[in-house]
Amino acid sequence: MTCSILILNGPNLNLLGTRQPEVYGPTTLADIEALCQAKATDLGIDLTFAQSNHEGELVDMLHDARGIHAGIVLNAGAYTHTSVALMDAISSIMVPVIELHLSNIHAREAFRQKSYIAPVAVGQICGFGAAGYPLAMDALLSYIGEAA
Repeated sequence: MTCSILILNGPNLNLLGTRQPEVYGPTTLADIEALCQAKATDLGIDLTFAQSNHEGELVDMLHDARGIHAGIVLNAGAYTHTSVALMDAISSIMVPVIELHLSNIHAREAFRQKSYIAPVAVGQICGFGAAGYPLAMDALLSYIGEAA
């Protein structure tokens, strides 16, 4: 059976490349998806890449990952700092999650330094821009023991 992972992106990430490029860089979400798909091909794994601006849709996608994906890379965007619903969903699905951020949330505003995701994630990668996505994929595959 081929390993499958889900990369799930939250609100406003559809605007990458034009939204605050001084913070988030010039790379678009489509560029990041292509980078991740190339990495998945190299690793011989299946990849699903999704984005939603809606908290409930993200919760549904987390629930739907059970039995399909071996792990999840989650960039929850601003919901990282506000969503008990996402935290509860992660706690409920028994699928390992890596929390991901393009910017270093620990070097930003105080409200961004609190993560509701971190206590239920297996780890966190932040501050490496788009390069954080393949790093998160490697970390997740190492964690689940499926590294090629």
